[in-house]
Amino acid sequence: MKKTGDNYYDLLLEIQQVDFVIIELNLYLNTHPNDQAAIAQYNECVQRSIQLKKNFEALYGPLTSFGYSFSPTPWQWGKAPWPWQV
Repeated sequence: MKKTGDNYYDLLLEIQQVDFVIIELNLYLNTHPNDQAAIAQYNECVQRSIQLKKNFEALYGPLTSFGYSFSPTPWQWGKAPWPWQV
């Protein structure tokens, strides 16, 4: 699994951007729980985040551990850089 190149960083950046929107919408929905448009946007972003992470992990290995991501053989957590190191 190659962990360098523009696509790695571009995909990781897109994941971070979508997850930022999810966090912001979550905060907004805490005070506007009946905003159906915001709920729809939140759900769309969650679906996009799941798909982006699935694509990233298929190409570069797991993003998280402790039961949130599968690991191919051999175990992938010993290999760096991890997403938070780039």
